[in-house]
Amino acid sequence: MSRPVKTRPYRSPQRAAQAAATRVAVLRAAHQLFTAQGYAGTTVTQVARTAGVAVDTVYAAVGRKPQLILALVDEALAGHQPEQPQAVPTSAQERDYVRAVREAQGARAKLATYARAIASRHQQVVPLVAALRQAAGTDPTAAQALAAFGQRRADNMRLFAADLRETGELRTDLTDDQVADFIWSTNATEYYELLTTRGLGVADIERLLTDIWTRVLLAP
Repeated sequence: MSRPVKTRPYRSPQRAAQAAATRVAVLRAAHQLFTAQGYAGTTVTQVARTAGVAVDTVYAAVGRKPQLILALVDEALAGHQPEQPQAVPTSAQERDYVRAVREAQGARAKLATYARAIASRHQQVVPLVAALRQAAGTDPTAAQALAAFGQRRADNMRLFAADLRETGELRTDLTDDQVADFIWSTNATEYYELLTTRGLGVADIERLLTDIWTRVLLAP
């Protein structure tokens, strides 16, 4: 009796290139429309028309409006300009500042590196998350996406806390969960917004985050 032949799924380079180009076009169109018209005033149909694709293609390439916003947030956190989204999304662990944090020597250097990234990249992230937060008040899908985003941030902060713990410089009376939750709350876009309303700029916020994180979290 002959054995069934195992076959590998065929991946067309041309199809992959087309999918990548579609993602770029969709995200570029979404950013353009969200910036000009706001979240509520933008429809997926408009995004599709601006990108030159079908509505179903937008859903397949990125997703619905909440997923479009979160994809733009991820692009901003990865350091990509909104007019030049990447063909392939960058995972959190592949972001340049995440690698820099992992490679930094000592907890103080890690915290300072992370503070620098948050202070600079939140300029683009804040209005996007604010739009999603506003939509979450009336749109259950947006509310689910916002909650998932918050949980993802919390999960990443637990990885960060474990990395900090390995340096031996964290306070021993704090658990990793407490460390993670403190950073999670103070790196939030809401906190960033509050600081900017008081006139703090990027450099000010970087210094403040570095100061409070090192004072609160590290052993004397």
